[in-house]
Amino acid sequence: MPDPTRSTPQGGRIFGFRIFRPILAGATLRERLIACVGALIGIALTGLICGLFFGEGPHIPLIVAPMGASAVLVFAVPASPLAQPWPVIGGNTISAFMGVLAAHLVADPVIAIGVGVSLAIAAMSVTRSLHPPGGAAALTALIGGPAVSSAGFTFPLFPVCINSLILVALGIVFHKVSRRNYPHVAVAVPANTHGTADLPASLRVGFTPSDVDAALAELNEALDIDRSDLDRLLRQVEHHALVRAQGDLTCREVMSRDVVTIGIDETIDRARELLLSHNIRTLPVVDTAGHLRGTLGLRELAIQSSGSLVEAMSVARTADPAAPAVSLVPTLSDGRTHAIVVTSADRKVLGIITQTDLLATLARSASTKAFAPSS
Repeated sequence: MPDPTRSTPQGGRIFGFRIFRPILAGATLRERLIACVGALIGIALTGLICGLFFGEGPHIPLIVAPMGASAVLVFAVPASPLAQPWPVIGGNTISAFMGVLAAHLVADPVIAIGVGVSLAIAAMSVTRSLHPPGGAAALTALIGGPAVSSAGFTFPLFPVCINSLILVALGIVFHKVSRRNYPHVAVAVPANTHGTADLPASLRVGFTPSDVDAALAELNEALDIDRSDLDRLLRQVEHHALVRAQGDLTCREVMSRDVVTIGIDETIDRARELLLSHNIRTLPVVDTAGHLRGTLGLRELAIQSSGSLVEAMSVARTADPAAPAVSLVPTLSDGRTHAIVVTSADRKVLGIITQTDLLATLARSASTKAFAPSS
């Protein structure tokens, strides 16, 4: 029986043999194949474009070797802070400049190559453009041969900077077409939607950003992941652990079934009347066939005091009846959502789960575990 505490690496098999064992978290065989296609397109087109615009000849290379390493980052790990547009463009260009500078300042080539790479790391760190291929760009400026040496301080601009610009542009287009996030934008930390100084509800319990900083300081290692991405990952881990521990109750068991709804052709005054008379905060809007179209609350009605319900209603937050009830915790604690509509596959309204319903469920679950006899 497999050990549940050990992760199972994803990968493909040919004739029973595993052909892919990822060394990066989240890397799959499909992702690596996409990266291969991206690198093929990116490097080939970068060389082709430079050849078309700048011509061929021995005077200077049309594409430099560090672009191959940059392509690995841009197409294989696009979420890495080291693979973002500024590190690719700035890191390569600044490092190449440091290499040329070292070649002019240090006569001994052995010492110069060390000085060039060292200066490149320092410059990239100061300019927040750390990019590992930048070290290779600095070396290329130092040992690239007569063509590179004769180019002098123009070498960082062409081909290094031009190569980097084209590669990044192709990376952005390729990732957009393949529906991947590049440039990577870290998800913002949840904000308090009530305009007060309190932390959002989801951040008041469990670990805090200062806990993450303290853990990173104790590890004393630089991790190739954005600080906010790490925070988001840990909160997702917490969420999945909660669902695993408390996931026995489904939405179907928790939801209110006698749901007050309003037809899409009704008036805003009628919607306000239903909200107040039933003392509810979320009113599902359904069409003539009973399919969910959206939701209304007093907040929406205060903004849209006249007109049709279609203009006033907001997008409904929905859940599957078989989903674990505790999986709704992040949504119902975001400071904006007061209820989630439980729907069938064809969006027929089956029930509704409010913040009160979920709180009662969690309290019942906690008390049941607390009073359970110990083995």
